[in-house]
Amino acid sequence: MDFLSDVSLVDGPFLWLSIVCGAAGGAYLLWRRRRSWLLLVPASLLVAIAVVALIHWILVDLMAAFSENLPFQTVAWAVPAVAALLLCIARFRGNSWRGRAVSVVAMLGVALLCVVQINIYFGLNNTVSDLLGTAVARIQPLEAGLKRTPDEKPAPAVSAWRAPDSMPRNGILRKADIPGTVSGFNAREAYIYLPPAYQTPSRPALPVLVLFAGQPGGPADWLTGGQLRSLLDQYAEAHQGIAPVTVVVDPNGSANANTMCMDSNIASVDTYLSQDVPAWIKATLDVSTDHKQWAVGGFSFGGTCAMQMGTLHPELFASVLPFAAEREPALAKDRNKTISDSFDGDVEAFESRTPLVLMQERTFADSGVYLVSGEADHEFTDYMHELAAAARKSGFHTEEHSIPQAGHSWDAVIRGMPGGLDFLAARWGVPR
Repeated sequence: MDFLSDVSLVDGPFLWLSIVCGAAGGAYLLWRRRRSWLLLVPASLLVAIAVVALIHWILVDLMAAFSENLPFQTVAWAVPAVAALLLCIARFRGNSWRGRAVSVVAMLGVALLCVVQINIYFGLNNTVSDLLGTAVARIQPLEAGLKRTPDEKPAPAVSAWRAPDSMPRNGILRKADIPGTVSGFNAREAYIYLPPAYQTPSRPALPVLVLFAGQPGGPADWLTGGQLRSLLDQYAEAHQGIAPVTVVVDPNGSANANTMCMDSNIASVDTYLSQDVPAWIKATLDVSTDHKQWAVGGFSFGGTCAMQMGTLHPELFASVLPFAAEREPALAKDRNKTISDSFDGDVEAFESRTPLVLMQERTFADSGVYLVSGEADHEFTDYMHELAAAARKSGFHTEEHSIPQAGHSWDAVIRGMPGGLDFLAARWGVPR
């Protein structure tokens, strides 16, 4: 079973199997010795395009299941799957049960290829273990030996700390519930990365990085699609075992919820993230209490949330790592619906909590922001440029980076995170 858990879903034999199944299934569905079939094939393709466009409109514009358009690549890969379904149904007429069975298998082969390609684009489930959640399920709860001891003497600064010979080579992952003591918010489990330096008897006062995932999604996405442990282990190896104590927090409560990381009619999530979470971290973990050593980051919805935290609470989070952030939080493409559902139509109440407005009203001379977007993710790259320009004007130490050949996917995060961590290291004074 461990062998199956490690099977890659994005390259190697499984990828080639999906390509073969898709090509063979498509060829079977397209070929038929009937003149009418020459007309049915392009008709099926046109109908598939219309069906996918209609479903996209329903999900995004009518039901507001997503606040932005879905990436073109994912919508495009849905078209062959729908076309294959239509051709499969067309083959049922006048065909034997064996012929129908073969048509269904062929359709499933095309669907498999499309699903694999969409998964490759987003980069969320890289292995069978990621897909089934088995690796994340094995993460142990945070034990007493890794928690802060109140009567301990002050920890040395990272700049003065030296790694002992017995220090572990890699960081470890743990999970914990962070209660909404003040906010009343009911969050899903948080995941915590503790670097090698944290596992030594004389821990330094390590910096803190708080992360948020996209929506829909959850904290575990940073461990699967974001490959967080590997990235932080590489960082720690280059910095004498030092890396930020990283806490991946849930700001939504469920996979499909959207709180916009605000205190609104929906929930008191800003209070949860700015009061409950920092209080729990400082009471539970051995970390720096200097908030200049604290950062916040996230991907997509999470990147937007990070910008909100960094502009609403610069005294808590002096550095921000937004990956593919929106220009402002949203429940739907229709801005009026967002404001109506969250603030009863009060535009001023909504805008007073948005990063672009806050950066017009305040100065952030002590803050830094490292913005990242996939070069092929045109809409969010435009957002990145707009946010970066506003950040520079408001005093942020600002960097913005487009990741070549990356879309709105975890690939942009994985390739952008090393630069973001180096940006934080320079601000934190972490030695190499």
